[in-house]
Amino acid sequence: MFRNREIRRFAVLFFVIGGGTGIASYQIHPAAGILSVFSSCLLGLLFFMLTRERYGKIAEISEEIDQVLHERDRVLIADCEEGELSILRSEVGKMTIRIREQNNALKKEKERLAESLADIAHQLRTPLTSANLILSLLEKRPKEKEHKELLRETEELFSRMDMLLTSLLKLSRLDAGIISFKKERVEVKGLVEAALRPLLIAMEIREVEAEISVPEGIFIEGDFDWLAEGLLNVFKNCMENVKDTGKIWITCQDTALYTEITVRDSGKGFREEELSRVFDRYYRGKDMRTAGFGIGLSLCRTIVTGQGGTVAAKNHPKGGALFVLRFPK
Repeated sequence: MFRNREIRRFAVLFFVIGGGTGIASYQIHPAAGILSVFSSCLLGLLFFMLTRERYGKIAEISEEIDQVLHERDRVLIADCEEGELSILRSEVGKMTIRIREQNNALKKEKERLAESLADIAHQLRTPLTSANLILSLLEKRPKEKEHKELLRETEELFSRMDMLLTSLLKLSRLDAGIISFKKERVEVKGLVEAALRPLLIAMEIREVEAEISVPEGIFIEGDFDWLAEGLLNVFKNCMENVKDTGKIWITCQDTALYTEITVRDSGKGFREEELSRVFDRYYRGKDMRTAGFGIGLSLCRTIVTGQGGTVAAKNHPKGGALFVLRFPK
């Protein structure tokens, strides 16, 4: 306590004033001098005890802060009487809770990052292994026709790897919060057509029909390019699940409260146990026969929810998967 400069100054000043008052009183009357000295000592002792108690509480708070900084799990913030110390202790308690929540969030993020890196390594390892196998076959098979087929398969594998890395880059930018979505009026029909355009050739080859029932003049607010990216990933999922000569239905409903885009395919739909994990990152289902990476729907959810919307997946009563994207007014 006496290491505090202010306390030392006050103690010196107190003894000087108390001593001077005692000497002056003693000169007037010995009894008055003794009473003055006794009163000064009593007040000094009382001040010392109160100050010591106050500094003891400050020391407790300091120890609690030290425990927080050293990441100890159990930190008890005891009750305190009204006053400045009570406010200080209350703020320390709030700080403790915030730091603990941040530490827990960082630990979870660290675990999620480790899992993501493991998944990425696995996703990249599969096409790389296939590419190495194809390259080794190229050395053993001299026929030009076989060479062309193997090279075409190699190009397809590297194209898939490029798609994977592109999607992962987009996800990482969204997760890092460095993407600022634009707020603009987006016509739903134009959005659907733009999102569907990259798949038109594949749909024509596989004879997959897209039936679009979206009236003109319906608008939502958001970033056109990113919304088209999110919707494209829904269409890709439908393309992966429908057979050749399948069909995709795209409709839009505009109400006073929200605008809803629904996408349905003619595939088998989802298993009941899969519905809760459809939008989980890297989840591909138990019996998926597709070449997807389990990233597209996760990217779609991040894009849509990042702009105030919601996206859900369920099975249509008549069969097939049904995706519902809803944007509030």
